[in-house]
Amino acid sequence: MKIGYTSGVFDLFHIGHVNILRNSKSLCDKLIVGISTDELVSYKHKKPVIPFHERMEIVQSIKYVDVVIAQENMDKFSLWEKIKFDLMFVGDDWHKTNKWQKLEKKFNNVGVRIIYFPYTKCTSSTLINKTLENLRIKNEPI
Repeated sequence: MKIGYTSGVFDLFHIGHVNILRNSKSLCDKLIVGISTDELVSYKHKKPVIPFHERMEIVQSIKYVDVVIAQENMDKFSLWEKIKFDLMFVGDDWHKTNKWQKLEKKFNNVGVRIIYFPYTKCTSSTLINKTLENLRIKNEPI
């Protein structure tokens, strides 16, 4: 049985999220998805719009997802030591970054393959947030 793992904030759920979950599940028998806690997201000086437990429930309801877990830190390798996944799925915006090149070497030593999926450029939670902010500014009464 091939176990796959991916993670993210999954705030303002959109087609990019569906794409990574669908593509991930197509390559494994069991897909585990880590949902970043609100505390973890704060390291980016951001606050999710959708609370953590609701994001967990939303992602768990997706037919491609077998298990959701809390992602409480960014240490992917220590998580692997706990759940022993075979494949890790990541957006290609991380491909060839120093951080992920180091992770690839580390995971390669234990037989874990990292697969990069195309990042959905036309839609992202950041873009949705900026669009909503712009709409709010334009619609404010003078």
